Amino acid sequence: MFVAVYWWRVHPGKEEQFIKAWSRGTDLIRAKYGSYGSRLHRDADGRFVGYAEWPDEATWRYAFDHKMTYEEPETRAAFEDAVAEVPPDADPIFTMEVVSDRLVTRAAPATD
Repeated sequence: MFVAVYWWRVHPGKEEQFIKAWSRGTDLIRAKYGSYGSRLHRDADGRFVGYAEWPDEATWRYAFDHKMTYEEPETRAAFEDAVAEVPPDADPIFTMEVVSDRLVTRAAPATD
């Protein structure tokens, strides 16, 4: 398994817009590119951090090289409109192979 970690700062007042667009975009990316999905976190500074799991680096690289595009421009526009800052070059802050997986997943549906 392969993991990519990203972060974003969001314009004040656009947090819910960002979460909704990120959630929908994640579902579309999973369907189109074969990711295992992602988790969105918020740190004490208010920065959003996404942790995305992929079957392998090649699958992630293909999606990344295609800018994770999907056929829902209004979702992409809402996401981009909400984002105030990303890391330089919009690269993930970490990419890594999973070497031991002790995370217990829930059987419940995704939550927003």
